[in-house]
Amino acid sequence: MDYVSALVPPVVMAVFFTILVRTIVKSQGGPNKAKEDAAVDEVLARAEAANQTPHGSGA
Repeated sequence: MDYVSALVPPVVMAVFFTILVRTIVKSQGGPNKAKEDAAVDEVLARAEAANQTPHGSGA
């Protein structure tokens, strides 16, 4: 029975990792892609606008 207790944690982790990878792959592209791209573009535009605004009098 020691072999069963030795094999359970790696098997559980392998199943969890497989489910995680499948979830990540399925969530890429499709209708979610446009939303994700728009969110990234908005964040980049805000960061660029913040960098272009003058800060103080330039002493």
